[in-house]
Amino acid sequence: MKKAPLSRVNDEFGGKDKLVDQIVSVVERGDEDKDSLRKRLAAASNSKLLRLLRVAQGVKELGGRDKLVEAILAQHKSGKDKDFRARLLAYTPARLLDLYHSSERALKAPPPPAPKPAGKKKGQAA
Repeated sequence: MKKAPLSRVNDEFGGKDKLVDQIVSVVERGDEDKDSLRKRLAAASNSKLLRLLRVAQGVKELGGRDKLVEAILAQHKSGKDKDFRARLLAYTPARLLDLYHSSERALKAPPPPAPKPAGKKKGQAA
């Protein structure tokens, strides 16, 4: 059975404050300072914080947001498509990560079997 988010936070991180500190160190903040971000995150639910940490670590593992966009463009073989790049840059990090993983799975999947040619049915005369 799955643990509740509160017990996961307490077991894995030792409390919500430590989880928030870990998220602040990993997430890309833009122009927001650490204190205001920490204050906003402290008001968020435990399940949202766990999801934020998972997404932030995944993006960081792939080299950051810009490299993630480049990897998606390479997977789709559209590296020079500026409109597609602009649309990807507008996506949230979670959506980018999901798009990356789903296209990665699609590339690894075997091609579907070819349809059988339509032939004569049983019992039909030629």
